[in-house]
Amino acid sequence: MGKERTLSILVNSSGALADLAVHTSRYVEAGLSGAANTAKAYAGNLKRFGAWCAAHGLDPLPASVDTLAGFVTHLAETGKKVSTVQRHCAAVAKAHALRGADSPTDDKKFKLLMEGIARLKGVRQKQAPAFTLANFKRTVKSIDGQTLAGLRDRVILLLGFTGAFHRSELAALNVKDLAFSEEGLVVNLAKSKTNQLGAAEEKVILYSPDVKLCPIRTLEAWVKQLGRTQGPVLVSFRKGERLTDRRLTDKHLNLIVQRYLGPKYSAHSLRASFVTVAKLAGADDSEVMNQTKHKTSEMIRRYTRLDNVRKHNAAQKLGL
Repeated sequence: MGKERTLSILVNSSGALADLAVHTSRYVEAGLSGAANTAKAYAGNLKRFGAWCAAHGLDPLPASVDTLAGFVTHLAETGKKVSTVQRHCAAVAKAHALRGADSPTDDKKFKLLMEGIARLKGVRQKQAPAFTLANFKRTVKSIDGQTLAGLRDRVILLLGFTGAFHRSELAALNVKDLAFSEEGLVVNLAKSKTNQLGAAEEKVILYSPDVKLCPIRTLEAWVKQLGRTQGPVLVSFRKGERLTDRRLTDKHLNLIVQRYLGPKYSAHSLRASFVTVAKLAGADDSEVMNQTKHKTSEMIRRYTRLDNVRKHNAAQKLGL
């Protein structure tokens, strides 16, 4: 009933557009869905919500305001972070939207409850740490680029950092997305976390005077090893460093980054560090956003790490 209710708003009930109902349904679902990683996270959140409702004899969909209030209170009382509670609420809201049902998250009293949880629990999010540029250079140069695995891993670190890529964007890259020229490299992006509609979007990568730190020369050498013009850029190996056409996953990228930079880092640290290093070098927000594709300066400020607070702080000028 939920989907038909949504469609009734969009399709003429007189029947003039009835033959388009199936196609309309598909577009509605696409409009309500999000990035693949987000959908996966939401599925886990909804599973937890459903289990909690089942244990208390409550209906998860449509859920009442009291039901969701009880669930988020349970999450908060069992030590879940504010961001975790908010993500569960977003998943519940999405599930209701897909069914054409009113979401309890829209209730004024529920919003007041969430505000109270945020005040008492705090809303500071754990962020992927940034690394120093000097440490990054040393790490990349220490990787043996004469081996296929080393060459690929150099590509991951250098391209992920200089392109400020989301790890999902790195994993999704195809050879056909790469346009090399004497001026640099243009990477054509398909859909991403910041580009859900698949609008034309590019990232520009520039040459480095140091061959061992040059993302373009390293990537060119890797693509030459791949020996093809189609398919994924970053792939796994069989035994003996034999190339496959199996695309690396987000999880693989994380493990590779942690192998070289340390367990406290992640593939997202490459993107975070781009923002920090660029800001410390004097880049303005618009320049950073042109590469990261963030929509607001607020997100850039969130990404700028502690080094910026230490080095760009009026406390240094107090004269004490």
